[in-house]
Amino acid sequence: MALVPLAGKGNFMHIFDFRVLPGRGEEFIRLFEEFDYSDDNPMHKSPAQVKDGVLCRDTNDADHFYLIGEWTDIKIHAEIGKLIALEYKPAFMALVAGGKFIPTYAEVVSSTPQDILDKAA
Repeated sequence: MALVPLAGKGNFMHIFDFRVLPGRGEEFIRLFEEFDYSDDNPMHKSPAQVKDGVLCRDTNDADHFYLIGEWTDIKIHAEIGKLIALEYKPAFMALVAGGKFIPTYAEVVSSTPQDILDKAA
């Protein structure tokens, strides 16, 4: 399998770092997938999305999660996120501890060029 960079230089990563209500992790995952994989999710319809997000669970804390994805435009991502929170109100959001589901955005400033990765493979 060929190596590929996790993200492309010049794009942006959204990183949600959050906790769910104690002991509700499995329920959160189920509800998140219900919404995320549905035709109702406007994130998947945006051309600004480069790579679909991944939901990760902390191996040391079952109530701690990260949601990471790659976009070309963080303003569009933020607008869609606001739309989801205000209009779609997915059930998984009720399980986020503290009620805050807000990302940190980071610009990808270095990404190994494909020719370097190809040599490593």
